[in-house]
Amino acid sequence: MGKRVTMQQIADAAGVSKFAVSRALTGKPGVSEHTREMIVRTAGQLGYFKIEPKYNAVDSHTSSGSTAEKKNEGTTLILFPNIRSQNRSSLYWGPVFDGISARLNEQGMDILTLTEPSSDHMFSVLNPDAIRGVITVGTISTPVLLEIYRLRIPLVMVDHEDSAIHTDTVFTDNVKGMKELVLMLAAKGYKRFQFAGQLPDAVSFRERWLGYRMGLEEIQLQADQHVGLLVQEYEEMQQAVRELKLEDFPEVIVCANDHTAFIIIEALRSRGVQVPEQCAVTGFDNTRTDDPIMATAHIHKEHLGARAVDQLLWRISNPKVPYERKLINADIIMRDEYHSFRA
Repeated sequence: MGKRVTMQQIADAAGVSKFAVSRALTGKPGVSEHTREMIVRTAGQLGYFKIEPKYNAVDSHTSSGSTAEKKNEGTTLILFPNIRSQNRSSLYWGPVFDGISARLNEQGMDILTLTEPSSDHMFSVLNPDAIRGVITVGTISTPVLLEIYRLRIPLVMVDHEDSAIHTDTVFTDNVKGMKELVLMLAAKGYKRFQFAGQLPDAVSFRERWLGYRMGLEEIQLQADQHVGLLVQEYEEMQQAVRELKLEDFPEVIVCANDHTAFIIIEALRSRGVQVPEQCAVTGFDNTRTDDPIMATAHIHKEHLGARAVDQLLWRISNPKVPYERKLINADIIMRDEYHSFRA
């Protein structure tokens, strides 16, 4: 095992004082929330929080019936972020939760659903010994993840990863899916591309941006990206569409998800651009079917949730093996009624 990461090493890497590191890592006042978050993330990246997994009293190789029953006893905590768009009523996250819930019910395990608390100390109101494992759905803050991590509770994250945390994750294969979509668009004759999406918003969006660029590179197409289409606020993104010069106008705008595609379509129409005749729009996640989104990628949302449970149960029985990143394939849907071949 390597040497323990020191507070001085963290301070040097983060560009702050050792005093600030000490206050941040012990949860004491004296540093801003922004600085605390940065220090915690830096510490995690350096391996400060890396710990040995907690071993279960039940031996995974025991085959008796009573032991098998004990292995699935306990409660699984399903943790949602405190973000308006990421909840059980979401067209995307709702089915993911349904997949988790259905699989846990099959296994006879209890479920506790919690929205990420504003306080970092969520286990002050929960008994960690009663929690068999945790599945996070979407973007959870680093301090909350570290609290779970310190307690050595088996953890699986769905559609999110954090450089400070070493754990199992389950994702859609966003890079492969978006690359396939771009190659299919090119095969249909499209040559002038733009990408639209909130890149800082989520790991999956950044992966789709990477798949988009890989697709263009493979077919040797150059696309001068309009940076206004990669912003956080949808209003700014719509304004960028309105400001696109006619000579730079794309034939197709590839969006990070279906909701972004809907926002882009509205902006195009407000400018008098016919969709898809003058500019086609594609999405990703297949959550909207009432808009002229020419293509999308169907994400198997319930399967994502089910596989997260499978991974959690496997991790409980196999605490010593390396962590894994599971990728679930997405299916490209091309809606020909919204497409005209480009020569």
